[in-house]
Amino acid sequence: MEIEIGRSKRARRVYAFDDIAVVPSRRTRDPEDVSVGWTIDAYQFAIPVLAAPMDSVVSPTTAIMMGQLGGVGVLDLEGLWTRHENPEPLLAEIRSLPADKATARMQDMYSAPIQPALVTARLAEIRAGGVTVAGALSPQRTQELYETVVAAGVDLFVIRGTTVSAEHVSQNQEPLNLKKFIYELDVPVIVGGAATYTAALHLMRTGAAGVLVGFGGGAASTTRATLGIHAPMATAVADVAGARRDYMDESGGRYVHVIADGGLGTSGDIVKAVACGADAVMLGTALARATDAPGGGFHWGAEAHHPQLPRGKRVEVGTVAPLEEILYGPAPVADGTANLIGALRRSMATTGYSDLKEFQRVEVVVAPYRVN
Repeated sequence: MEIEIGRSKRARRVYAFDDIAVVPSRRTRDPEDVSVGWTIDAYQFAIPVLAAPMDSVVSPTTAIMMGQLGGVGVLDLEGLWTRHENPEPLLAEIRSLPADKATARMQDMYSAPIQPALVTARLAEIRAGGVTVAGALSPQRTQELYETVVAAGVDLFVIRGTTVSAEHVSQNQEPLNLKKFIYELDVPVIVGGAATYTAALHLMRTGAAGVLVGFGGGAASTTRATLGIHAPMATAVADVAGARRDYMDESGGRYVHVIADGGLGTSGDIVKAVACGADAVMLGTALARATDAPGGGFHWGAEAHHPQLPRGKRVEVGTVAPLEEILYGPAPVADGTANLIGALRRSMATTGYSDLKEFQRVEVVVAPYRVN
C-alpha cells in the first residue's frame, strides 16, 4: 500500500520484525520432532545460524566453537585478526575506551595494513579445528585478496558490505565483476547486503549460492542517521524471498539461499525472519552478548571505524551467557536473548511445522500492538 508523503512523493508501507507476528495453526508438534537443519551447496549445518564477520563476534576460536555447535562462524578477513599478530590487547583496549574516544582510536587500529600471511594463518587455524571454514571480504577488497583466501582453503566465501550490487558504477576504478568472479571460483559465494527485490534478483543472477538481506540494520549501526538509508527487515526478507521464487522459475530450478542479516536481536526476530522467507540468519548482536565473545559485552561493525565516514559505533550490549547457552540454553533470562534455537524449535512446534522450509509458509499478521 502506498502512502502520500506530499503532492510529489508517494511511499510504500513496509514492516520491521517488531511490526509482525506469526500465528498458530490447527496443528501442534513436539519441539523434539522439529528439524532446524540447513544445507547450502555441499555443506550441512545443524542450525541455520552464521556468526557475523565482526571482530566483536568472531575470532578464530569462536569460529571453531560455532562450527562445533552446529553453525558457522564467518571471520572478518579485514579485521584486527588479519592486521595484527596479536589483537587481544587491542580488543581489550576497545572494551575499555570511553565513548568519546572509541571511534578515533578504532580508526587508528584498523588503519594497519592487512597481512596476507595472517589471512592464511587465521583460516588455517579454523580449519585445524575441524569445522567449515568461512571468511568475509568487502567488495572493495575482494579483488585484492581473494586468491589468498581461496588458496588458504576457505569453504564458504562471503562478500559482505553495507549494500552490494551487481551493477556498481565507478569512474575511478574497475568495479568487481561479480558474475565473472563467482563463475571462476571453486567455492560457494554468499553475497550481500541487498534490501530490494531487484537488487537481490541481480545478485542471484551472478551465480551466488546465497544472498544476505539487510542494510545497516544492526544495533551498532547509525546508517539511518548518517545516510538516511534504512530497510525494515520483515519487508526486505519477504521481497528477497520473492526474488528467489522468481529466479527459480527463470533459471529452471536453481535455488539461492536467503540469509537475513540485521535487526535480529532476539529469538523472536529469528523466528519472524524465517517466517518471512529466510533460510538462515546471520547474527551479530545476539552472539556478541555471549560471555566468550571477543567483544566482551561490546559490539561494533566495520562501519564504526570507516576512515572517512563512520556510520556506526561501539555499543555496550552486555553479556548474558556462554555461546552454547545463547544458542541452546538453558536460558537464564526470559527476554529472547538466550536459547535461540530452543525458541525457534518451540515456535515451529507451536505453529505445527516440522522443518524450516515448511515454516516459511506460516501465517503472518501485522501485530496490532508492541509488547515492551
